[in-house]
Amino acid sequence: MTTKFGFTLMTVSEFKTWIAQQNVARTILFIQQHHTFAPNYRHFKGNNHFELQRGMKNHHVHNNGWSDIGQHFTIYPDGMIATGRSLERSPACIFGNNNHSICIENIGFFDTGEDQMLPEQQDAIVQVTAALCESFRVPVSTDRIVYHHWFDLGSGARTNGSGSTKSCPGTNFFGGNKVTHCQQNFLPLVSAALNDTIVTAIPPALIEYGSVTANTLNIRIAPDASSSRIGQTSLGAIIRIYKKNGNWFKISQSKEEWVFGNFVKPVQRATVNANVLNVRSGPSTRFNRVGAVVENQEVFIYEQEGNWSQISLDEQWVSTKFLDLSN
Repeated sequence: MTTKFGFTLMTVSEFKTWIAQQNVARTILFIQQHHTFAPNYRHFKGNNHFELQRGMKNHHVHNNGWSDIGQHFTIYPDGMIATGRSLERSPACIFGNNNHSICIENIGFFDTGEDQMLPEQQDAIVQVTAALCESFRVPVSTDRIVYHHWFDLGSGARTNGSGSTKSCPGTNFFGGNKVTHCQQNFLPLVSAALNDTIVTAIPPALIEYGSVTANTLNIRIAPDASSSRIGQTSLGAIIRIYKKNGNWFKISQSKEEWVFGNFVKPVQRATVNANVLNVRSGPSTRFNRVGAVVENQEVFIYEQEGNWSQISLDEQWVSTKFLDLSN
């Protein structure tokens, strides 16, 4: 494991140990798979991982105007994994669908006739995805492990590949970029890597979910403002609450991680029960359609007004009758 330019480069074995030790307050529901297109195999020289990672960050910051590199992890042709953006921050990878996601960028151009994925990279993609599923309780399904190709570039609506989309992660990514390709070729490998571990969506002993209302919120080792700070989470992050001690909330099931509850607002988790549910800019059909969510997609309700629910900190509203509330 080595660090340079603010990034850490790891083997698959090192990654599994590292991810299990991370203290992440943000609730993760989705894992995104992408290919980089450029840089690709022609640019990889076997020892320039950090230089390529720095180049992508510079492009994202200076050309795209983002605050940081877009992805959380980059997987290289030799199977090495580089860290990117903080896990406490949403990625900048799929328009309209970055909340509650982890983004994986796989170095290469995996359309048919282009880069042929090496076995080392293929294994790393599977193992990293499985480790993330286990760490963040993400079920192995196409509702939760998603390809960029499945989302419309203009609206962010999930179309499963129709309309205006990218080919990303490639028309030959594990045999194809369609939902059926993922189900038949990719997800069985991820399930096998989990060694038959069944990942359930909602952790046991969970009391409720909450949204952070402060710009930054300290995570402490005990329910006391004088205890050591071990991390921070940010405005809008959805955190899991396992225990309460006065005004303090425990946000990890297995570790001592506490936040001050005065800066946390309760939210309700829900699942979409319509084939396609319009997202509007306000709580009425009079407001413009700004996107869509699809059946089985999970969302969080921040506010309710009449028969409408706000599912984002910005103005994104859906009809409540098409949501099934989680217990």
